[in-house]
Amino acid sequence: MKEFVKRLLGGSETSPQEAVKPCLPAGERLYCVGDIHGRLDLLINLQEQIVADAASFSGDKSVVYLGDYIDRGDESRQVVDRLLESPLEGFESVHLLGNHEQTLLDFLKHPESVAAWLTYGGRATLHSYGVTATSQHVMQDLADLRDELESSLPPEHLEFYRRLELYHLAGDYCFVHAGIRPGVTLPEQREQDLLWIRDDFTASENVHDYVVVHGHSITPQAEFRHNRIGIDTGAFHSGVLTCLVLEAEDQRLLATEGRG
Repeated sequence: MKEFVKRLLGGSETSPQEAVKPCLPAGERLYCVGDIHGRLDLLINLQEQIVADAASFSGDKSVVYLGDYIDRGDESRQVVDRLLESPLEGFESVHLLGNHEQTLLDFLKHPESVAAWLTYGGRATLHSYGVTATSQHVMQDLADLRDELESSLPPEHLEFYRRLELYHLAGDYCFVHAGIRPGVTLPEQREQDLLWIRDDFTASENVHDYVVVHGHSITPQAEFRHNRIGIDTGAFHSGVLTCLVLEAEDQRLLATEGRG
């Protein structure tokens, strides 16, 4: 990593825009999938593209999912079923925690404190698990909704949510849902920032220890910066689910388009 930072900085005469690209170790290819948000149709299509794209590659293959599998789209439960029951054969699969999964876990513990979850996607997830939640629910109903969700969640889904990782490292890259707090070392990052940070991270020109690959902050197309790559293209409403493909110093994209 120190060698990468040295290459990236390039001494006082090299600007971030002129920096050498980060890389993965030889013989590895990594596919990184952005925020799915209940769009099973897009996930299936993109996974098919990944398998086809990797068919002739004989090295080590991995696929990293950046979190936010649930909420907003209609098929949150089905997305998790797909990830659990149909992992891509021949790939190492890494599933990261998104702020929406963390909020679901928080709702199971203390629903009153995260009642707003129902307004930014939680109702869609509840419906996918067979729990009816309308916009007319009041605070007294939250405990009942929590109890219904708890009884409807398959044990393997709850275990999946609880085991999601906060970040993943590969070569010169760090994969995380939202981003990192600039100027703070990775071991000292707060979970709140890893899952929720936006402008303080995306607007930063800081050179981090790793190039950070993230979702969470929606842009019309993938963003490539000297210190980060953002791949949340708003699949739940745009119909575009984006995948970053990394191999050695190469960076390219796969994307699937469906109904918006």
